[in-house]
Amino acid sequence: MASQVVPDGWSAAETQVLADAVIRAPSVHNIQPWTVRLAGRDVQLREREDITLPHFDPHGRDRTLSCGAALANLELAVRVLGRDVTTSLYPDPSQPDLVATVTAGARRALGTVDLHRYGAISRRRSYRRPFTGVLVSEHEVAAVAQAGTTSEVGVLPVRGERDSAAVAALLVTAAQTSKRDRGYQRELALWTIRDDRSHRHGVGIIAADLTAGALPWAGLVRSATDVPRCDVLLRRLEQEGLLVFHTPGDSPADHLRAGYALQSAWLTAVDAGLVASVLTQPLHDPGIRSAMARSLGLPGYPQVLMRVGHSLGTPAPASLRRATGEVLVRP
Repeated sequence: MASQVVPDGWSAAETQVLADAVIRAPSVHNIQPWTVRLAGRDVQLREREDITLPHFDPHGRDRTLSCGAALANLELAVRVLGRDVTTSLYPDPSQPDLVATVTAGARRALGTVDLHRYGAISRRRSYRRPFTGVLVSEHEVAAVAQAGTTSEVGVLPVRGERDSAAVAALLVTAAQTSKRDRGYQRELALWTIRDDRSHRHGVGIIAADLTAGALPWAGLVRSATDVPRCDVLLRRLEQEGLLVFHTPGDSPADHLRAGYALQSAWLTAVDAGLVASVLTQPLHDPGIRSAMARSLGLPGYPQVLMRVGHSLGTPAPASLRRATGEVLVRP
């Protein structure tokens, strides 16, 4: 980097690289519930517990998933800056908001996989539109699933009519429930940005990015969403890639790891020329979550679903982002 390096710390240019990577991570309703604190060669990722979705995400599972995605970006940024990475999850029990500490180690050569995934950070979008009719090949789906699979997180591609039909039925049931849920609809409306004056906050979902199409394209069920019949939804699901991320446990650490795995898979998909979006809303219903685990034979808890396909038309617009000064806490 051109900037002078602060002893045992980060240069101004390096600091901006770290902040930009975290700022561009995906998050539930685009709430961006995190801060980054620098302490020597340590980078602390902290969860903002003051930002909540009490109706949609009462236990904070999606918020922690979001922090996991930010952690994946943060590690990539450190490696792209030419450093080894050591990460500790929840390193201090007395500070539950400290979800991870990333420590930069010795100098290292930049790997090709890291470079490609890092390059995909700025191109990643939540694609809430219909996919093209071009099928996603099993090879493409398998590559994305492999990128997200770890010793703690499994990724299951939903294949075959039986499994796809089971998922379609559960998605339809969850959507119909959400359409009638006034609390859910009020909260979604609060985080939907409909005028330029609200953009200064840098958070929320741009209304123009929400298509009027039916499930599962948007992933966000509004009162006007046209919920299709199960057979119609089944045909759609069979034309795209659908992945289920699952963990053996259901602790905050499991949620964090699932978000990390999700982002690793998502960046791999973007690098391969695919687009994706995620669905968590159906899994907030305990009955549907349990039924999905049974129907698919999952060995643990489903945490998030990801749709993968080919873009139809122009790329989705970039979402709003918080200012660097709001995310980065300097020593």
